[in-house]
Amino acid sequence: MIYALWIIQALLALLFLFAGGMKLILPIEKMTGSIPLPGWFLRFIGVAEVLGGLGLILPTLLRIRPGLTPLAASGLVIIMIGATAVTLMGGDVLPALMPLVVGLLLVFVAHSRWRMTPSR
Repeated sequence: MIYALWIIQALLALLFLFAGGMKLILPIEKMTGSIPLPGWFLRFIGVAEVLGGLGLILPTLLRIRPGLTPLAASGLVIIMIGATAVTLMGGDVLPALMPLVVGLLLVFVAHSRWRMTPSR
């Protein structure tokens, strides 16, 4: 079970580092073409995704404040709820399944890591 958790965490971290990095690198005009959100908000989401991706791995891996990993996963769940809602508002049901599944995987990570974090 622990190996599956680490694999899911690593894959989610790579996904969010890539997605957030692209939101930070791409010009705002390209990002806002198909998404009805302001450019500054997309940049903010990009920063949150990069930090969340790092937060999924580094605290537990380095054993420095491992309680931050479930918090990072919970924050990314909020972002995925928003992504699912925006996709559904656009009238696309099938593409909304991707952020929904990612959100469910993040819920699994948050729940599992909260159970494993020692309480003081």
